[in-house]
Amino acid sequence: MSIPSKFTPKTVEQKWYDYWTKNNYFQSRPDDRKPYTIVIPPPNVTGVLHMGHLMNNTLQDVLIRRARMCGYNACWVPGTDHASIATEAKVVHKLKNQGINKADIGREAFMEHAWEWTHEHGGIILDQLKKLGCSCDWERTKFTLDDDMSASVIQVFVDLYAQGLIYRGFRMVNWDPVAQTTLSDEEVIHEEHRGKLYHIAYAIEGSDQQVVIATTRPETLFGDTAVAIHPDDERHKELHGKKAIVPIVNRAVPIIQDEYVSLELGTGCLKVTPAHDENDKELGDTHQLAFIDIFNPDGTLNSQGLHYQGKDRFDVRKAVVKELEAAGKLVKIDDHVHKVGTSERTKAVVEPRLSDQWFLKMEDLAKPAIEAVEQGDVHLVPNKFINTYRHWMNNIRDWNISRQLWWGHQIPAYYYGENNEKVVVAPSKEEALKKAIADSGDATLTLEHLTQDEDVLDTWFSSWLWPISVFDGVNNPDNEEINYYYPTQELVTGPDILFFWVARMIMSGYALRDEKPFSHVYLTGLVRDAQGRKMSKQLGNSPDAIKLMETYGADGVRVGLLLSAAAGNDLLFDENLCQQGKNFANKIWNAFRLVQSWTVDEQLSACPTAAVGLAWYRAKFQHTLAHIDDHFAKYRISDALMATYKLIWDDFCSWLLEVVKPAYGASIDKDTYDQVCTLFEDNLRLLHPFMPFLSEELWHAFASRSTEEALIISDWPEQQSYDQDLLTSFAHTAELITQLRSLRKNQNISFKEAIQVLQTKEDKVSLKPLVLKLAHVESWSEVAQAPAQALSFRVNKQEYFVPVAASNLEEERAKMEEELSYLEGFLKSVEKKLANERFVSNAPQQVVAMEQKKADDARTKINALRKRLS
Repeated sequence: MSIPSKFTPKTVEQKWYDYWTKNNYFQSRPDDRKPYTIVIPPPNVTGVLHMGHLMNNTLQDVLIRRARMCGYNACWVPGTDHASIATEAKVVHKLKNQGINKADIGREAFMEHAWEWTHEHGGIILDQLKKLGCSCDWERTKFTLDDDMSASVIQVFVDLYAQGLIYRGFRMVNWDPVAQTTLSDEEVIHEEHRGKLYHIAYAIEGSDQQVVIATTRPETLFGDTAVAIHPDDERHKELHGKKAIVPIVNRAVPIIQDEYVSLELGTGCLKVTPAHDENDKELGDTHQLAFIDIFNPDGTLNSQGLHYQGKDRFDVRKAVVKELEAAGKLVKIDDHVHKVGTSERTKAVVEPRLSDQWFLKMEDLAKPAIEAVEQGDVHLVPNKFINTYRHWMNNIRDWNISRQLWWGHQIPAYYYGENNEKVVVAPSKEEALKKAIADSGDATLTLEHLTQDEDVLDTWFSSWLWPISVFDGVNNPDNEEINYYYPTQELVTGPDILFFWVARMIMSGYALRDEKPFSHVYLTGLVRDAQGRKMSKQLGNSPDAIKLMETYGADGVRVGLLLSAAAGNDLLFDENLCQQGKNFANKIWNAFRLVQSWTVDEQLSACPTAAVGLAWYRAKFQHTLAHIDDHFAKYRISDALMATYKLIWDDFCSWLLEVVKPAYGASIDKDTYDQVCTLFEDNLRLLHPFMPFLSEELWHAFASRSTEEALIISDWPEQQSYDQDLLTSFAHTAELITQLRSLRKNQNISFKEAIQVLQTKEDKVSLKPLVLKLAHVESWSEVAQAPAQALSFRVNKQEYFVPVAASNLEEERAKMEEELSYLEGFLKSVEKKLANERFVSNAPQQVVAMEQKKADDARTKINALRKRLS
């Protein structure tokens, strides 16, 4: 079948994607084959494709396509995440632009707007993944708020509560004033900030004394309920039993003694704000102090902030400093670098805040998950992340799973009784009523007496069930699909969510099914720009993924990304990589056109020279296949692609096709042609996981294929034994040909002019038929001694001679003598510099070393030139 002169990805990509989906090649159902399962890390439902998605999903598609070709029942489950914080923020912003306040319209109306937004924007990213060529089983597409998925989440909450693992507690939590919700510890990013350390004087009640206390947050003094000192601190013995006066507030607070206070650091006095610092809360509990919450949910001060009520916390900080200074209470201000917690989602500075929240006990859940990774049941790739994983899991804290949002899974806890002091947990309100009646013995209770908890569950509480819930393993724990597909084989994700998601999925796997959720976790690096910066909209350094595919083709982008995507290492993205991928596609396209252009003569006998080349390439193919399979086994996907790239570009296109190609105007014998086509098809099999569109197009261009013969479901090549000596011979031969071509170029000998090759000892290595054809050698013989008028060179230990005219020799001699003269002069100047003691003593060591290397290199070149001249 003829193909156009140029490869145009647009005309190919949609055609073959439609063909694959129409023939259900992506679909998977349980059968007698071994399953190979990947669940997609679900992107935000309203998200769009970015560079991280491109790389992550390309890797998954490479793995799933190769598994399909290896005979596995390959199942790649797609889906999206409802992303509570991100989606709710977008809907709130949209309503605000319409003059609508979330609180004014109520939960039910807000949820209608949120669903409308989701239906309008949701799923865009999945359509974009199709353009990339992702071979997901789209009929399995899941959304974390689907009815069956939601039922799974609610049931797990109910079950864990019944086991005593979920509880409600009044605890210090991480509060995001922008999203106005709590965050888990893992959602808080601790970053170094350059701030100030304010030294404030607190008067001692009933005396002229004062103590100086240093703080980074002077605005929190409105919540101070004590000053703490160490009981053994001799500097403050006279303060025992006394009270301090909090500036501005003029509140008298006790001076407490606690060994928590350092004897060595600072002034030895601490302000204690139990409602807004975790360590202070512990002091407050120990000494039964008052807890004064000074903040509103949005980070402004409440009535406890006195005349600063309603003002933002950071504006209040500046104003309080001025007021303290005016009152003579500000002793000094120091520059101070310290770590500040910020929200992973909104980037807002997180506020420690006391609140009633729902928590999941993690200590017992973590134990089997730690064991699974340490014993290799779950294999992290690369394994450098094992220590990070172990450290975090061994220091795990209870998970705050409630969020003060409306978009998400509403917590199935129902309150009743006077002041709603009683609670029951059940999958539905009707079942909650039955429990409430049973617990209280009050048969007069009705649904109206029950009030459901307003909060929703952390998004990750649904995501941690993903490998189980997508196969309905919670609601129907013994169904055919969960028993067949679970545990899955691979998870491809970023190390930034190793704890948010990966660790929690491992914990849920053992907690719910007593089994790991996956065998391997392939941790990709971050995609950065060529300067090493993280890609972001603010920097404007993140390319439009769709435009990249339109410019370079999906296959070109896939190759460009994968060539630099070593596991666990950040990818320094350069658009030239995509151009390299596009060039590779064009190279393969043109190679097919070259083969297609040959005229086949069935009467011709097989060509002996071609037979040597074909035998070599079959061995080279097997040698490379063994390396590619090994790379895949070790998750070195970038290396597998590079091996494929070199095999096709260098070995197949640059060498084999040159060996077998008929002379201009001549025909090729059928046996050689058929073997070349077979090897080309084998190349396409190797290529398909990386470049699915191009490979499928050329596969069908070779022959008319039925749907059962499509490349996507063809067999991956099998490893066979090969002749290593043949590979060694060809490597020697290739170097010999390269040297002869270089000699022609240097001596201005036209390729049309045949040359002679002489040797003084037998050459048992070279594949002479290839040399004769590719270097245009008319004769090759062995002589007793080196000829007088000949240029010589070596390949390994074998020396070769090419007779040339005397004029050529004299020309070569003149060039070499000119170069020798230059090098000798250069060496003298360097040696003079090195003989200068002042230079050697004063110059940086690396500069001196560089000069010494220049001298050594010059001597080596001079010796080589003198030898060649002799």
